[in-house]
Amino acid sequence: MREQVEKALDKIRVALKAHGGDVELVDVEGNVVKVRLTGACGGCPFSTMTLKNGIERTLKAEIPEIERVEAV
Repeated sequence: MREQVEKALDKIRVALKAHGGDVELVDVEGNVVKVRLTGACGGCPFSTMTLKNGIERTLKAEIPEIERVEAV
């Protein structure tokens, strides 16, 4: 599943990098994906929205087995 997650994150990275940020895959534990927002995204007040409405929604659409995405 890790490879699938990385491929899906590559689609998201384009938008994040356009705003000076990025996302790093930390781990996949069962059906939970753990990521770290970096760059401008790391300290952005909208990072929770980015995580839930952008990253989690995209990953769940690409990989239905994913239950949630957590920032670490």
